Amino acid sequence: MVGMGSWCFHMTLKYEMQLLDELPMIYSCCIFVYCMFECFKMKNSVNYHLLFILVLFSLIVTTVYLKVKEPVFHQVIRHLQKRAKCCLFNSMASPRVMYGMLVFTLVLRSIYIVTWVYPWLRGLGYTSLGIFLMGFLLWNIDNIFCDSLRNFRKKVPPVIGVATQFHAWWHILTGLGSYLHILFSLYTRTLYLRYRPKVKFLFGIWPVILFEPLRKH
Repeated sequence: MVGMGSWCFHMTLKYEMQLLDELPMIYSCCIFVYCMFECFKMKNSVNYHLLFILVLFSLIVTTVYLKVKEPVFHQVIRHLQKRAKCCLFNSMASPRVMYGMLVFTLVLRSIYIVTWVYPWLRGLGYTSLGIFLMGFLLWNIDNIFCDSLRNFRKKVPPVIGVATQFHAWWHILTGLGSYLHILFSLYTRTLYLRYRPKVKFLFGIWPVILFEPLRKH
């Protein structure tokens, strides 16, 4: 859903398609948050309080997107940007602020798990976070130095120019980072449920999770 929405938005650059791009990101991230905070619960248990909070958050974000295209905090940031004349605020004015709140929550929860619960998962956990944050960094560089990068691409061979399409790298790295974080979540949950998860690499490259139930004696 996120991929299809992103494709439609980049193809049309219409606000309606932007909603199809960004709102599924909010919804899927809410699902991630629920899974990460419930990974140490028994089967068939439901945390209705957390579920209510996340559903309410999703509804509020959706309402803001549909009714208020320019939320107040966006207007304030743009006002500061005009007064300070600093292009750094352009990236801060993105509607992904709400998405960033969810991602920050996931980061804190992941750090807690690899620090206090399953320290041997640090490699997978930090790799997923590192790749995602690298994509986020390149996305901001592309926003802030967009004009300079365009001028640079005119002076260099096409191959180098393509390599500096940091917005494209943002999509690639965040997609890969999200996939690795899904593996991290699956590993954490199945390990708690007394399964025996293992990370395997298809063709020696692509990581997947394989697990089997604990044998009964």
